Amino acid sequence: MQISFIQAILIGVVYYLGVTGTPWLSLLGSISFMQKPLVAGTVVGIILGDPVQGVIIGAAIQLPYIAFISAGGTAPVDPGLAGTLGTALAIASGADPKTAVTLAMPIGLLGTVIWVAHMTIDVFFVHMADKAAEEGNLDRINFLHVVPPQIILFLISVIPVTFAAYYGAGAVTSILGYLEGTPLHVLQVIGGLLPALGIAMNLRSINRPNTMLFFILGFVMSIYMGLDVIVIAVLGAIIAYLYTITPRNEIGGLS
Repeated sequence: MQISFIQAILIGVVYYLGVTGTPWLSLLGSISFMQKPLVAGTVVGIILGDPVQGVIIGAAIQLPYIAFISAGGTAPVDPGLAGTLGTALAIASGADPKTAVTLAMPIGLLGTVIWVAHMTIDVFFVHMADKAAEEGNLDRINFLHVVPPQIILFLISVIPVTFAAYYGAGAVTSILGYLEGTPLHVLQVIGGLLPALGIAMNLRSINRPNTMLFFILGFVMSIYMGLDVIVIAVLGAIIAYLYTITPRNEIGGLS
């Protein structure tokens, strides 16, 4: 399918809303929920008129990044760009989820360029805010903290993603056509292995006594009790809520 220019712009906006530092869909500039490939892929699917495929591809791309964290301001990869642009190009080129994952991984690596540019340019606004602080100009500090950085971030995120979505779909389709056969099968196998890597990293992060108990409980409920995943998720949310609001000395002395 051909991505229209309006659709490409909307896809660029979806990516902008998922960049760390955008205040519109996050709290105090923290990570936006739109950065999750599953969420971004779903929205991109809606924009392209195929929400079901957007969910499927977004979920596939989400798995390698399921244990992703950005510690200390570092961004080794950009799951937001992988989920947004990766889903768009996959839907437009007709790629299956396994191939989409393989396509999305290098896109996520390229997203670090936008992140570095964003952080580098913002340094100038910080110095300007320091000068405003010396003058006691609180209104200018607030302005420099939000308006110029968001304008710059909007431009450096929306513009490249828009053109990549608009012109890249045809290129990806041609490349997949050249790779038809064994090379494409290799890509599909790699795409099938990458989610396993993400799940393994997530299992490693929850391999702690207090956390592993909940994982085992969910496993038992799914395999031996035959409960649906949605039911387990609802029960898990209830348990998590009770666990976080109840003092530890009231839930069996867990500490």
